[in-house]
Parts: sequence; structure tokens; C-alpha cells
Amino acid sequence: MVNLTLYTVKAVVMLDSEGGRVLAKYFGSDYSSAKDQKAFEKGLYDKTKRAPHGEILLFDNQVVLYRFHEDVFFYIVGMPEENEAMLLVILNAFSDAVSMLLRHQISKRVILENLDLVVLALDETIDEGIVLETDPSAIVARVSKPRENLSDVPLSEQTLIQAYQTAKEKFGTALLK
Repeated sequence: MVNLTLYTVKAVVMLDSEGGRVLAKYFGSDYSSAKDQKAFEKGLYDKTKRAPHGEILLFDNQVVLYRFHEDVFFYIVGMPEENEAMLLVILNAFSDAVSMLLRHQISKRVILENLDLVVLALDETIDEGIVLETDPSAIVARVSKPRENLSDVPLSEQTLIQAYQTAKEKFGTALLK
């Protein structure tokens, strides 16, 4: 009998095209030390750098799904008995949400500049190894700030461009009356 559990993901790792860590979040106690994590990431990168077109593999007795965008590898690590299709859905949701948040510019530089959004997207997707959301649009909606209506913001707190746009809108509506 299979041991059913909500803990689906053991790790989410993002590495650059040279194997350097961009972002890593480990769940559980398998890789509790930084040395173990670095060794795992180095082995994972060495195994996947020759085939950058997202695949699935069994590495270190764990199922790993990965995808390569521009110069960043996205990895989702699960237990060997985990459903690969479910892990693929999680990988797609997270990478698509990151893509949407970064306006389809997924590169190491852009990710590091917007690391707060990427980490929030990861936290909205997975919490302590439990999958919370698999819809990229819902993840993006929870992470991104809703746009404020510029007419509600006092003129003294607006940037010059925002103030110009507010004045233009008010002038346009005044002419239509």
C-alpha cells in the first residue's frame, strides 16, 4: 500500500547556465546542511546541462523534473513514488507564473532583480512541500499588487508622469461634459 501524503515536493531549485544557485528552497530534512545542498545542486546540474530541453530523470533516488529558460534551469524534486504528471503540473505552474510576473523575460539578471516576486510566487505555489496552487494566473494575482486608481492617489504623492496622466484624464472628462 502506498503511503498517501500531502507532502509532494522535496525541493525547488533554480540554477543558472553555469550551475550557480539562483534560488533554492528545500523541504524536509534530506538536505539540511548547505554542503549537502551544494553537492546535490552540482550533481543535478552536471546531469542535466547536456540536455537543457526539459525532461524527467531519477537522480539521487528522487524524481526530478526540469525546464530551461534562457539561462536558468527550473527544477522540481519529488519522492521516487511521486506522480510525475503532478510534478509536471507544479513545474509548469511555477515557471509560467514567474514568466508572467517577469513579462516573459526569464533570465538570471531579471530574476535576481525581481527576486521578491519570484520567492512570493514560489511561496504561493508550494508551502513546506505541500502544493497550494497550480493555476499560474491565480499565483500571479496573489503576488502582484493590484493597480491603484490614480485619481484616488493625492497629486502630491504621484510621480510627474502619473500627475500628467491624471491631469490629462480629468481634462478629457471635463471636455466631454
